[in-house]
Amino acid sequence: MRIAVPDLVSNSYFPAVAAVELGFFRDQGIDMELDMVFPIGRAMEALRDGSTDLVAGPAHATLSAFPGWQGAKLLAALSQHTFWVLVLRSSLRVMPGDVSAVKGLRIGVAPGPDAALRRMLAEADIDLARDSVDLTPVPGSGEPGVSFGVHAAKALEDGVIDGFWANAMGAEVSVRSGIGEVVLDPRQGLGPAAARDYTFAALVATDRLIDDSPATAEGAVRAVLEAQRALRADPSRAAEVGRRLFPPGEAALIEDVVRRDAPYYTAGITSDSVDGLNQFCRSLGSLSGEVAYEQVVATRFAPLWSE
Repeated sequence: MRIAVPDLVSNSYFPAVAAVELGFFRDQGIDMELDMVFPIGRAMEALRDGSTDLVAGPAHATLSAFPGWQGAKLLAALSQHTFWVLVLRSSLRVMPGDVSAVKGLRIGVAPGPDAALRRMLAEADIDLARDSVDLTPVPGSGEPGVSFGVHAAKALEDGVIDGFWANAMGAEVSVRSGIGEVVLDPRQGLGPAAARDYTFAALVATDRLIDDSPATAEGAVRAVLEAQRALRADPSRAAEVGRRLFPPGEAALIEDVVRRDAPYYTAGITSDSVDGLNQFCRSLGSLSGEVAYEQVVATRFAPLWSE
């Protein structure tokens, strides 16, 4: 079997990556291979078309290939809350939480995650055209095997962009070098409050897999649960994964990033989380009307979340 992840060097999808690399899928009798498929829309298309069996990615992106939550469901959360952060050049000397600081700047974004930043700016009455905010792809970020966040950090250092919206690993690289500073972090309360519950990292499967092979879907949930428990109990296990998959610099950072994020590594998906998710999707125009919790979440596996 195969699981697609849009960015391997990511703290928020990391429980799924760790579940593969630390053998937790194997313990469930599942031979799972890890694929990096970027951007996230392409990963969801691969899930829909059957070229991958699971996706670890932002929950809202499911609708890009499964309109109206028809044909796919969330098996479990990989981590809680909106997990990207906005990093700006430290030389700008921006006050953390100041959304208006983006005016006149060129911000690197990736397709899929950019929707959360666009919505957050709109809610703060930032008009991209009026306020000369350029949300742009980072040159070279679409090349095979490229981690967007780490690549964006390098682009910031090189002066190609003024900031970027990416995962905490990319932010950590930039902050530790002194080039960047975290300005918006919805999960930590930096930015509009509603942005905290736009989306979250989730394990996604098709209805076909859930119906035809429920034991496999259950095993996948259990593998992620074991990875989350292991990382919460001992974040140093992240370094073991990092040494296998990451460039040396990021491998040295992943333990600290995971240690900070470990409290968010829980699998439960609450009705409030789904309400916030669906409201966000409606604001994007990717969803219309109300959708029941049971249409979004594979509730048959919910009892596993608290085991």
